[in-house]
Amino acid sequence: MANTVLVGAQWGDEGKGKIIDVLAPEVDVVVRYQGGNNAGHTVKVGDEKYVLHLLPSGMLHEGKQCVIGNGVVVDPVALAGEINELRERGIEIGDRLLVSDRAHVVFPYHGALDACREAASRDDKKIGTTKRGIGPTYGDKMSRVGLRMGDLLDPTFPQLLTERMAEVNRVLEAMGAEPLDAAKLISGTCEATRVIAPFIGDSIPFLGQVVRDGKSILFEGAQGTMLDIDFGSYPFVTSSNATAGGACTGTGVPPNKIDRVLGVIKTYTTRVGEGPFPTELTDEIGALLAKEGNEFGATTGRPRRCGWFDAVLARYSAMINGFDVWAMTKLDVLDKLETIKICVAYECDGKRYDSVPANIRILQRCTPVYEEMPGWQTPTCDVAQFEDLPQAAKDYVNYLVELTGVKLGILSVGAQRKSTLRVGM
Repeated sequence: MANTVLVGAQWGDEGKGKIIDVLAPEVDVVVRYQGGNNAGHTVKVGDEKYVLHLLPSGMLHEGKQCVIGNGVVVDPVALAGEINELRERGIEIGDRLLVSDRAHVVFPYHGALDACREAASRDDKKIGTTKRGIGPTYGDKMSRVGLRMGDLLDPTFPQLLTERMAEVNRVLEAMGAEPLDAAKLISGTCEATRVIAPFIGDSIPFLGQVVRDGKSILFEGAQGTMLDIDFGSYPFVTSSNATAGGACTGTGVPPNKIDRVLGVIKTYTTRVGEGPFPTELTDEIGALLAKEGNEFGATTGRPRRCGWFDAVLARYSAMINGFDVWAMTKLDVLDKLETIKICVAYECDGKRYDSVPANIRILQRCTPVYEEMPGWQTPTCDVAQFEDLPQAAKDYVNYLVELTGVKLGILSVGAQRKSTLRVGM
């Protein structure tokens, strides 16, 4: 398979974990390129459910090499826990995992800073962060005061962390929080390091050799385009580049070695946390989508906000990422609806918007312009071929393709691996 970047096209939670799981057998290496354990990919294999926060979903496939790239921020305790859990469930890690020594480390004080800042924000300014310390870790990276995974292996690591914590504790106390125990934090980190140390190494030459050998790479993104720090609904975003460009900066693989970009998008829209959501449904239809789609965050368990498909957002996402094909997910969630709406434009203060406005205050006031299509009101989860779908379902999917200008490659009609229709790829 070609070197493929897989990107969420909405606000995350589009079903990327399942699509990665489906495509992983066709590639040699799966690489996670951004984010931290504030994201989660849920994969169902038979009766088993796996929720991975840091490990690439390719770990569930025997013999697949997996890399956590330099663009990821890594909580060593969380990573050690994931590794141990997979081992306990019979998944052999062996030498299949490589963690970039350039990836920055998430420490407990990052989570403490995260929680303090969120608590201090006015209700209308809260981001809805997971409080996992992701933002403060990326902040340390950009301020050039962070520690990286390679530092965990350095004999001077306890001294490095002690010096950093002295400054952090002064900040925490100034914010009215309790300082953290440096000795306890160092001990916990060192314990986790004993588990993950064999996997830490220089991922840059490794991936360079993979490219030179003509092997295939699947670049696994976390979150989604509308949570990208530059292109998302700022400031209600994550702290990394969740778009296709992040695959290069987050791994060291150059842009001319990327062959294809695949966008993962739900056939409706969801969002977790705070921020504008033009097509949000707070009625019984929104509740039905949440129930049928099991819309709860894989990391936090928070209920997801649900709404109609937003073609404005989808077109914007396709323009930024350069999607070659869509992987559309959760069509089956719409099976019971008599009528389905599609947002084709926004309106605000008498002006029509065909793209997502940058001004968050405008986006918050935008109202959707809808078109309606008939539903199909019959189950689709057992359909094995696109041609066998109800005509109304095919019409709906084909119209989404027409509105967004991106052809269909994969259509998911259920959580299981088998409930995945390949269309032209």
